[in-house]
Amino acid sequence: MATLTVFKFPTPEGAEQTLSKLQDLQKQQLITILDAAIVTWPADKKKPKTRQLYNLAGAGALTGAFWGMLFGLIFLMPFVGAMIGAATGAISGSFADIGIDDKFIKEVQQKVVPGTSALFLMSANEVVDRIQSELGDVNAELIASNLSTDQEAKLRELFGEE
Repeated sequence: MATLTVFKFPTPEGAEQTLSKLQDLQKQQLITILDAAIVTWPADKKKPKTRQLYNLAGAGALTGAFWGMLFGLIFLMPFVGAMIGAATGAISGSFADIGIDDKFIKEVQQKVVPGTSALFLMSANEVVDRIQSELGDVNAELIASNLSTDQEAKLRELFGEE
């Protein structure tokens, strides 16, 4: 089963640095990164920049359309307004079917602001205990995950959340 996990970092560089560490852990077979996308929002910019890990759809990788629609819904809709309200409702409904609801979208909008970054990670085969020990120095906030309750508690513990 694939896991979607979203982390927010207090710096624009945090997501990129953590993805690099996770790619190293993938080489050790402690995680399988199916796809990932990074949102970087420098403090002096009006809108964030996004980067998808895999530009081409391949075996196990999501297409750019998924990330594009998700990021459009999260970061562009507040600026676009009601002009495309019907389309927004249809997209929101589709994402809700896979566990990405309005609450999640609002939470990301509130937390990923200028001066921060976020890592959207689609993964599988996580060895949570080993990843926890390898990423012990990472400063991040877990925004959302579809891990088991125990696994999510370990991640929150890793990132210093209650």
